[in-house]
Amino acid sequence: LNFSSTSAREDFTIMYFTGLAALMVILVASYQAPSLPPLPMPFRMPLDPLGNLQLAWNISYATQEVYIQLRVAELRHGVVLGMSDRGELTNADLVVLWDNGTRSYFGDAWSDSKGRVSLDSQQDYELIEAKQKADGFYLLFKRPFSTCDPRDYVIEEGTVHVIYGLLDQPLASLGDLNLSRIHMGVQRVLMLRPDMPSPTLPPEVKTMDVLAPNVIIPNQETTYWCFIQKLPDDMPKNHIVMYESVITPGNEAIVHHIEVFECAQDLREVPQYSGSCDDKMKPKKLNLCRHVLAAWAMGAEAFYYPPDAGLAIGGPGSSRFLRLEVHYHNPLLISGRHDSSGIRLHYTHNLRRYDAGIMELGLVYTPVMAIPPKQHTFYLTGYCTSKCTRTALPPGGIYVFASQLHTHLAGRGVRTVLVRGGKELDVVQEDQHFSTEYQTIRVLKKMINILPGDVLITKCTYNTEDRSKPTVGGFGIMEEMCVNYIHYYPRTQLELCKSHVDPGYLQKYFSFINSFKRSLGAFFHCLNFSSLFPSRFHGNDQCVCGDVGVTDQYAQLHWDDFAGEVLDSLYNTAPISMHCNQSTARLFPGEWEKQPLPEVTSILPKHRYPCEGGAESYS
Repeated sequence: LNFSSTSAREDFTIMYFTGLAALMVILVASYQAPSLPPLPMPFRMPLDPLGNLQLAWNISYATQEVYIQLRVAELRHGVVLGMSDRGELTNADLVVLWDNGTRSYFGDAWSDSKGRVSLDSQQDYELIEAKQKADGFYLLFKRPFSTCDPRDYVIEEGTVHVIYGLLDQPLASLGDLNLSRIHMGVQRVLMLRPDMPSPTLPPEVKTMDVLAPNVIIPNQETTYWCFIQKLPDDMPKNHIVMYESVITPGNEAIVHHIEVFECAQDLREVPQYSGSCDDKMKPKKLNLCRHVLAAWAMGAEAFYYPPDAGLAIGGPGSSRFLRLEVHYHNPLLISGRHDSSGIRLHYTHNLRRYDAGIMELGLVYTPVMAIPPKQHTFYLTGYCTSKCTRTALPPGGIYVFASQLHTHLAGRGVRTVLVRGGKELDVVQEDQHFSTEYQTIRVLKKMINILPGDVLITKCTYNTEDRSKPTVGGFGIMEEMCVNYIHYYPRTQLELCKSHVDPGYLQKYFSFINSFKRSLGAFFHCLNFSSLFPSRFHGNDQCVCGDVGVTDQYAQLHWDDFAGEVLDSLYNTAPISMHCNQSTARLFPGEWEKQPLPEVTSILPKHRYPCEGGAESYS
């Protein structure tokens, strides 16, 4: 095997492959090996838009390993499968099957900052089987969740960005492969799933389909299609106990994700609509259909409610209108494809003990929370304070069993932690590889009991390196959100527990930056922003900034490192305004302005898979 034109590299290659010879022989011998006992693959999804590549997998929590099966409908000279932080082709963790025209090889590899591929010195992908079958070529292998190899990706809860590609030409050596020169794709998936059996549905369960009405999928890469469906006028209260996707056969690789929203309860009529969600001519009332009822994303399984709870639908106080939203991802611009995909709701008239509820955590949708431009990493944090949970939750608290994370395009990570007695107690949900392109309701690996007096902190990570202007909070896709919709029971009147920085202290920030941003002496004199204001921003002076709105004030700033650092300091020290809202959108009684930030001691480990000697795999 000649992987280099230089004699020094050839000598290294010979020595290197001596240690890997057994690995290569395993692949060749596997073509003649007897069939292994079939390994169940409960999770599966198509990778490419045409469905030629099918990914399936199983998880062993006992051994901390994932078993991966890749089916290639038509294999020519090899296949590449990998994982990277956000689907990049560079600095990716790869497994490669390739041939040189006469023999085939399998190995653990990685790509550098230019997309060039090299074999990894630590081979962590273990080949189990490689076999040609009637419907394609099957490759079965496994690897640990964490390998402690700095070139390997850490598989953890949350989104995994999977990259893939087919090799159309033989390779004299793997070093000849550059991912930037072959056609590659990316797919997102929740690889680690809770290790629990699916509940059995009661025999009296009925079904209701909320489906796209024979839509002709537009021949454009991205389409969000909206459809309004009305419930029967006489539908009594029922409990949704499970829902699942219904995908039109042949469209499995194009239907990316689906959501069903309930419209506002006070809307007596919502116009019929079937069309683009981005159409400026769509009825305005569609914007009032935002209460998440169900969410599915490619690769997700059926969603079950706990045995004691169900989500109410129908009956008094319930909306009669649902909004279906289907995201079509059509990068090959396939035309003329019809689709009737959607969500199938399974519901029962035998009401369970508890109504399930959905509560919003995180940040209020307001421009007072903003991200400076050109930021590689910037954090915004929203709070559900002890005062709010003590006011609104029942004595026994609530039990959280699932959640749906949400940001817009600049979002890179979301983490919600439970704080009790001033100390971090548990992670409610976390995804440090979050993508707005992959949103679904995620079942927690264990139920979490939230008691009166607890604090919930939701922290979002953003990247604005590609933006020249500040990104403010708001509803627009180029604005930002930081939300965790937690699913819980028993349902309470607490619909929203979110915060934002106190507007008065934000005005002090604008006043300070505009007054002193050109003064280098002021920067050195004031080593931290909090010293500019008495008692950690608790001064009583008010800034009068005329009629200029917050968004305009952010836009008018000259953004440099100092302005960004001061804003970050403000967000981490200034008082907050709490939105402790009832389901009527009214605040619970109490004083919610100028609330101090919770005092929190971080005791949760930073890394889930600590490695010996302090080395950590990248993720």
